[in-house]
Amino acid sequence: MAKAESQINFSLVNPNAAGIDVGSRSHWVSMGLLEGQSKEFGVFTEDLHKLCQWLKVQGITTVAMESTGFYWKHVFVMLQSYGMETYLVNASFTKNIRGRKPSDLSDSQWIWKLHSVGLLPASFQPDHFTEELRTYVRHRKRLIEGASQCVNRMQKCLTLMNIRLPVVLSDITGKSGTAIIQAILSGERDGKKLALLADRRVKADKETIAKALTGFWQECHLFELKQHWQMYEYHRQQLKECDEKIDALLQQRVQQTNQAELVYEPKKKSGARKMPPTSK
Repeated sequence: MAKAESQINFSLVNPNAAGIDVGSRSHWVSMGLLEGQSKEFGVFTEDLHKLCQWLKVQGITTVAMESTGFYWKHVFVMLQSYGMETYLVNASFTKNIRGRKPSDLSDSQWIWKLHSVGLLPASFQPDHFTEELRTYVRHRKRLIEGASQCVNRMQKCLTLMNIRLPVVLSDITGKSGTAIIQAILSGERDGKKLALLADRRVKADKETIAKALTGFWQECHLFELKQHWQMYEYHRQQLKECDEKIDALLQQRVQQTNQAELVYEPKKKSGARKMPPTSK
């Protein structure tokens, strides 16, 4: 005899719930399995307003959606602006179900079903200030990475011309390296004259620096060096503007929270002399 299949019944936790399958071209919204309880909406701002208004008319108070790429962000913010409790859930909590045929419609219905019985935990979402600060900091990180790539490419251009500037300078973008590269880009090719631009604190002697700056000048590599230098300078300017944005945001936060006494300001020791770097 075949064993009778046991069925597990879940109690309804969120009666006014909906589920959204977020997509790049459309969003499917479901608040049940019956006809008329599911609807497809576009991705434009006007469509998102219609989506939220439809849910409000239906009496929906809580909505769950998957964290699909970055397409969920606009929907998430829009739903919150309409006063609905919004759950952003990990896709692994809804996808790994054996025997279920995935589709945009069925996915939204499945999300609704899981959310209505309280089986979907919400992922942490930072507040507006933290989200804004994180955006600036992540962008700043990419700017630093971009500037670092430019430096590596400049070193390659110099090496291809057998200009061994990285051998005698620890940082080709320091005071000495900047002066030498700018002179090269201005047309100077004499290694001895270029060596005179090195700061006196550089460990290598002028003769060694002159030898390192004597190579095979090639127009193609000089052109590439010039463009990488310009990109490096552009990244530096962009980084400066980004730092100013971050400082302004943090200062505004301090004023809003009235916690200026918690801001750390290092004190300068009286009579202390700033030590110069070992190499420029």
